[in-house]
Amino acid sequence: MSIAQERQRNWKALSQQFAAIVGKTGVVSTPEELIVFECDGLASYRNRPSLVVLPKTTEDVAEIVKICDREGIPFVARGSGTGLSGGALPSTGSVLIVTSKMQQILKVDLDNQRVVVQPGVINAWVTQAVAAAGFYYAPDPSSQIICSIGGNVAENSGGVHCLKYGVTTNHVLGLKLVLPDGEIVDVGNTMPESPGYDLTGLFVGSEGTLGIATEITLKILKAPEATQVLLADFTNIEAAGATVSDIISAGIIPAGMEIMDNLSINAVEDVVATHCYPRDAGAILLVELDGLAVEVEAGSQQVQAICFNNGARGVKTATDPEKRLKLWKGRKAAFAAAGQLSPDYFVQDGVIPRTKLPFVLTEIEALSQKYGYRIANVFHAGDGNLHPLILYDNSVPGALAEVEQLGGEILKLCVQVGGSISGEHGIGADKRCFMPDMFTEADLETMQWIRRAFNPKELANPEKIFPTPRTCGEAAHAHIPAQTIAERF
Repeated sequence: MSIAQERQRNWKALSQQFAAIVGKTGVVSTPEELIVFECDGLASYRNRPSLVVLPKTTEDVAEIVKICDREGIPFVARGSGTGLSGGALPSTGSVLIVTSKMQQILKVDLDNQRVVVQPGVINAWVTQAVAAAGFYYAPDPSSQIICSIGGNVAENSGGVHCLKYGVTTNHVLGLKLVLPDGEIVDVGNTMPESPGYDLTGLFVGSEGTLGIATEITLKILKAPEATQVLLADFTNIEAAGATVSDIISAGIIPAGMEIMDNLSINAVEDVVATHCYPRDAGAILLVELDGLAVEVEAGSQQVQAICFNNGARGVKTATDPEKRLKLWKGRKAAFAAAGQLSPDYFVQDGVIPRTKLPFVLTEIEALSQKYGYRIANVFHAGDGNLHPLILYDNSVPGALAEVEQLGGEILKLCVQVGGSISGEHGIGADKRCFMPDMFTEADLETMQWIRRAFNPKELANPEKIFPTPRTCGEAAHAHIPAQTIAERF
């Protein structure tokens, strides 16, 4: 929608229609309030929505979407706004449907190891709800204390434990969906495997382009008998990367393996002060083992031997829950701590084969030197999911464009070595122009057919995932002038 079209629409009347569904407090319309919703966690890209609507039920969402469908208004679903690919970036003239008031855990079924939640339920709440009975929810993004299950479903989020237990799609049994025309449908069921099309798997990771999930049935797991966390420190990051490959090659599948480089180590120690991470280490490797006690003990001995074989200076271990949490605390806070290193940072989310870790890390350092921007490396080493944080100052003219180009080179490098342009953050507005580097025209056309089958008017989260003739940054950097928004009310 153009700015001219946006001006012509009667947003005041539309605001009243939405208020009739969710109440006056459920509609955000003033320019100063809308600023809060200009971006998700990728704050480099901003665009103000025309209205924000906060539903509480599936029926609310359906009625809101029906109005958008009838009026031809693009809409974007948003949870907690922690996404890092611009997936919840509002389109010009769009309505932002924010699910943060949909926070009910609707059902806990321990006998069948499942829970049913609304999309605004925070990731960590799921485990909290079942922990006393000895269960937990495995997917655990670093932002789990604030990110919502609806957003996790949209982006197919991973986390520390995705190496052994898989990402969100491996833990979603069924969904209640509001399709882009407002129809309410149920997909999947309570069984892990069922005949027919895997519509649940199709929807998870579709980034809001196929509709909005309003109820989510999740699989929960029995807590393991024993858990141990090991922290090994190395003089260089390449040695830590080689250790990851050697651990997997030995037939050991840890619950999680994470690497942090020296820049990240010092950032988290400055902010979190764990006093566990050696400040002079080139890199640290965190390894979590879980399972039967005898299995964990045997695995721990093997992992320590492999670490020392690759030049580890020392290995710390922890089995006590509080001590384990302390070892993980810095890693969980790494993205937040990076904010102390630079006024701004741009995070990428590429995936590579584990065996390519040493090579790719060396290449990333070379790109850092080439462009003149520091890069902090924090990543899920076990499944090769890299999270390079490119540090820059957005107030410097041209800096963002250079950083975008640097980030693009990292993504292309990932594809060249046999990897992917996204592991868990999604494509969103940020990486859509790199889709042709990974997929053929026929691949992209097939994906578009699927999107149009669900979303023929392309009103559900437009301008995301798929490349357009416009440049990557043009739509993302477009702003509706504040005075234009103020004129509507």
